[in-house]
Amino acid sequence: MTQELYQAAIAAFDRANAEDPNKEVSDGKEYPKELLYAQRMSVMQERYVPEASEAVRLAVRAQHIQRWKIPRGDYPMDRTGYLQWRTGLYKFHAETAGRIMQEVGYDDEMIVRVKTILSKKGLKVNPETQLMEDVVDLVFLEHYIAGFAAQHPEYDEEKWIKIIHKTWEKMSRRAHEFALAGKIKLPEALVPLILKAVKE
Repeated sequence: MTQELYQAAIAAFDRANAEDPNKEVSDGKEYPKELLYAQRMSVMQERYVPEASEAVRLAVRAQHIQRWKIPRGDYPMDRTGYLQWRTGLYKFHAETAGRIMQEVGYDDEMIVRVKTILSKKGLKVNPETQLMEDVVDLVFLEHYIAGFAAQHPEYDEEKWIKIIHKTWEKMSRRAHEFALAGKIKLPEALVPLILKAVKE
């Protein structure tokens, strides 16, 4: 790993995410929302796959970079609009991270690798893209699924099982084993649902 370049890129990613006007409180401290998310992603990556490549580490830290700049409300509020928004985000995150990496001095080869991961290209076939997806889903299950549940009290058990199952499908066998071995903290209220969903 090019330690100096890597640290410069991580610091630049964090500065970009620190501009997030949206805030989130964790352990009594307020953070810019996407900065906190990026830090949680890196912490999970270290727990789950400490041997990850430099490209994966960089992509993990930049996965939501400046996400607030592409609001969901800019797209139609239907399934097609949602998919367009997601595709727009992948491209935006890849371009933003690539530009920052270029500014700190990374070569084109590493920039292309990171952009490929951030564009979610080759999920299930590109091991680096799959590793980042695993980290995304593990972070969602540990930190965000409970908040998502609180926002959607109208969802019934069947809907929740479908959501959890969809997340589970995107994960590798290694990530399944990591989650079920108690390596992540699942919200207690949702544990029975999660276990039910992953058995179906």
